[in-house]
Amino acid sequence: MNRIPDPSPYASDFTGGGPSVGVVMSHGFTGSPHSMRPWAEYLAAEGYAVRLPLLPGHGTTWQDMSTRHWQEWHHAVDEAYLDLQAECDFVFAAGLSMGGTLALRIAATRPVAGSVVVNPGLVIDDPRAAVVGLLKHVMKSTPAIANDILKPGMDEGAYPRTPVAAAHELKKMYKDTVTLLPRISAPVRVFRSSVDHVVSDRSTKLLTERVTASMEFSTLGNSYHVATLDNDALELFRGSAEFIRKTMAGLASGSAAARRSSSELRDLPHE
Repeated sequence: MNRIPDPSPYASDFTGGGPSVGVVMSHGFTGSPHSMRPWAEYLAAEGYAVRLPLLPGHGTTWQDMSTRHWQEWHHAVDEAYLDLQAECDFVFAAGLSMGGTLALRIAATRPVAGSVVVNPGLVIDDPRAAVVGLLKHVMKSTPAIANDILKPGMDEGAYPRTPVAAAHELKKMYKDTVTLLPRISAPVRVFRSSVDHVVSDRSTKLLTERVTASMEFSTLGNSYHVATLDNDALELFRGSAEFIRKTMAGLASGSAAARRSSSELRDLPHE
């Protein structure tokens, strides 16, 4: 039996060994933490601290969402990041769709250890996006973009309508985020569905053009847009955990090398 969509936030504390690692996570546009909960629970079971907030205007009504600004969405994820930063040695950012965009924003504005994004959006492909700022005054909502999932019987619990005013906010956030991408310096792991009816390859192209940090790509061949609830979910979860482990091993190796270099400098004869 499928779970009833649960829009509540999710949080867990660090239970692993070694340096404490946290992961701040974000769900997508018109959705809720329900679409990310299995992934969050998987990472928590791996021992990582997790924060998965409910973004303002989400998990209530689409009318509520139509009154919100994109800065509120970013602020919610940023606050969750700061919460983890206060208790963890390292923090990663992760997200799905617009949540991936927000994770990239955190990676560009905070000292993350790395980021994991699934089908992140940077462009709205709907031709109406060109006039969405005007359209929102004459059209309150459009049909939902929810449940782009190949696996039968799955429900991400997103809104039945998409508020046009919120789509305008999304467009503005995408534009602002694209300008920030060159600031990302920590490694990025990208999971991309081979068939995605929501976010096109234009967003992926922008990502590869603008991010100069190390990036790894994986194709999810048996999932649509909401891959966190689809057939490749377990592959995605395992791949993200492996990316975190590998990144942490690299950080540990780099720290050890720096300590050796510092020790060697101290041991040099002084004139």
